[in-house]
Amino acid sequence: MSFLDHLESLRWHIIRIVLVLCVVTAVMFFFNDFIFGTILYGPIKPTFFTYRALRHLSRVFHLGASLSISPDVKLINTVMAGQLMMSIWGTFIAALIVTMPYMLWELWRFIKPALKDKELKSARGFVVVSSLLFLIGAAFSYYIIVPWTVTFLSSFHMSGTDVQNLFDLRSYISMVTTLVLWSGVIFELPVLSYILTSIGIISPAFLKKYRRHAAVVILVVAALIAPPDVASQVIVSIPLFILFEVSIFVSKYAERKKRLKNP
Repeated sequence: MSFLDHLESLRWHIIRIVLVLCVVTAVMFFFNDFIFGTILYGPIKPTFFTYRALRHLSRVFHLGASLSISPDVKLINTVMAGQLMMSIWGTFIAALIVTMPYMLWELWRFIKPALKDKELKSARGFVVVSSLLFLIGAAFSYYIIVPWTVTFLSSFHMSGTDVQNLFDLRSYISMVTTLVLWSGVIFELPVLSYILTSIGIISPAFLKKYRRHAAVVILVVAALIAPPDVASQVIVSIPLFILFEVSIFVSKYAERKKRLKNP
């Protein structure tokens, strides 16, 4: 195929993705009560799974109130069409997460014709693994990062002031959706490591050499997506360190397979 033919093929893949995303968004708009009342507003409710689990752990291990975190969040809307726009945005993000496996499948369909038989065998399971990692990252953020962030920010007060925290609806929804989506993307690191190693851009030796640099980057990322307290940043950074080590292992696996193909 010529370059223009490839562009034409890519265009149709993108069109199908957009159409499916629009249809799913329209359908999910009828489930707004569940998307907002149960999912997006979940982390600001004392009955949220994470808070109940922490309270249970506190009782089991006799830790008192050390793990009994609970947010005190009051949401307000200051824009005339604010609730309508956030309703559309929240539904769109929910549809984006739900359709992520389909989008990855379309990406795979676009790449697949360019692969040889041996490459197809080694890349088998791309859609399943990528989708699983994305959903695990999104779930980690939703159940761990978001509750800690919400609790910390809602309880933080400047010294010597008596200012009540009233959070704008748009600010809260944007924070939750941004954290969840970016965590899902970050958890794709092992897949990215496999692809870059397979095409010769990186190697296990390269990843090991820059492990210390990666540690600094991970701490910076943890500081950006977690509340500014040490405990939260440690909770966020540990899975990222594990992901990096897994990426090294995946890179070794990809390099070994590449050597077997090209002895």
